[in-house]
Amino acid sequence: MPDLRTKLEDALARPGGASSDFDLNDDVQVPERDLTPAAVLIGIRAETETVILTKRSARLKHHPGQIAFPGGKQDPTDPTIVDAALREAREEIGLPAGIVDVVGMLPPHQTVTGYQVTPVLAMIHGTYDPVPEAGEVSEVFEVPLAHLVNHQNFLIEGRRWQGRRRLYYTVPFGPYYIWGATARIFRAFAERMT
Repeated sequence: MPDLRTKLEDALARPGGASSDFDLNDDVQVPERDLTPAAVLIGIRAETETVILTKRSARLKHHPGQIAFPGGKQDPTDPTIVDAALREAREEIGLPAGIVDVVGMLPPHQTVTGYQVTPVLAMIHGTYDPVPEAGEVSEVFEVPLAHLVNHQNFLIEGRRWQGRRRLYYTVPFGPYYIWGATARIFRAFAERMT
């Protein structure tokens, strides 16, 4: 039986392209534009095989209260996109880089808000007590990896957006409504894990 790291490496080696918030909406033309580089950390605790997620603060201007990976845009001080994901995870949830073992990256995801988000896949080793940055994060929680890579847990739902119905993936877990870019990134990852 392969260990978790081998499973993750095998998943990253499988074919699969970039994703976007537009994937389920054939009637929407993906805009040509300059995208802002950003990164998120898909941090998987090695001991429990759970994924660390955040609930964004209700006080934030953009995406308040939504479920998200730790992450954000790449700053000029970040030498690489991986450095951006690690810095954001440290700032948002107090994750020390010394316990993060980066496995690789998934293809980028384009958001409707103009970001090109690179998901950085990593294993978290050792003890870690989350410290949410109160201005950005209201809660840090974990979801079993097995739940997030099970195709049967994904739903397609829709909302009105810019005058039309926009479809998107969801992958609910308990009281957490995981949708939008976060769910789409998980769906792309689930497709590689099968």
